[in-house]
Amino acid sequence: MTVLAPPPDRVARSSNPTGGRSKPVLWMVLPALVMFTAFGVIPLVGVLGLSFTQWDGIDDAIKPAGLDSWTAVLTEPGLLHALWVTFLVMALSWVFQTPMSLLIGVFLAAHKRYRGFLAVLYFIPLLLSSAAIAITFSALLNPNFGLGAGLGVELLNQDWLGQGNLALGVLVFVVSWQFIPFHSLIYQGGIRQIPTSMFEAAEIDGAGKIRTFFSITLPQLKYTIITSSTLMVVGSLTFFDLIFVLTGGGPGDSTRVLALEMYQTGFKANLMGPASVIAVILVLVGLGLALLLRRLGGGSSSDSQLEGA
Repeated sequence: MTVLAPPPDRVARSSNPTGGRSKPVLWMVLPALVMFTAFGVIPLVGVLGLSFTQWDGIDDAIKPAGLDSWTAVLTEPGLLHALWVTFLVMALSWVFQTPMSLLIGVFLAAHKRYRGFLAVLYFIPLLLSSAAIAITFSALLNPNFGLGAGLGVELLNQDWLGQGNLALGVLVFVVSWQFIPFHSLIYQGGIRQIPTSMFEAAEIDGAGKIRTFFSITLPQLKYTIITSSTLMVVGSLTFFDLIFVLTGGGPGDSTRVLALEMYQTGFKANLMGPASVIAVILVLVGLGLALLLRRLGGGSSSDSQLEGA
């Protein structure tokens, strides 16, 4: 006599007496909630409240100012310029970092013995301090005693940080050089999650490496690209120490981003109210870009990577 197995839904119900998903225990999420509240929500609320006040950051007296700080910042022409430079650095670094990170990630995802050593070698720039990187590149690009003067190469022997367009290009290059290893690691992990049977089927069908990359690898990395782009775009809003040491926002205002504008307004001009307004604008811009990229991704982060096919 053959005994039939119960339907799958009945088995699932029998394994879960409550008939639904198991709810997380409160004490498991409580530490993360406390940390997020203490270091995320409370400082953000404090900065938002400070944006409606007048304070020089030195005296104890904080005076209410209403919308004066917001009016002063939003009508300041320097804000639009800093916002434009911020988006320009963001876009150029994304255009440069994404293809390079993807190609390096594909290269490192192959199971070769020597590529493990190269993965460690590529990851070194991310371990260095941004200030140290800025000082090093500033010395290498010095027109008097830098790399160009030492090697006698005329192409390298020019004022890289003294001209607006060149300084912006150098900034994008240095930022990409530092953070490409991180995003390469993300792509490497995403590629290794793709089932090998898909590549084997493509090989049987006679597809070459380029066709396999555009037909299988790239579509399967849809959500990985969205994740990397979100980190890249939102992270570019916080570039400060590297720009501060490398160019100081110059020459002129050619590399003066919002984060540097906030610092100079708050700690050089001693205007904590307008500086807090710029900080709130940074948060709103970052939140808006993250939501936009999530919407462009079409689906939640819980979706399977295989749905990108």
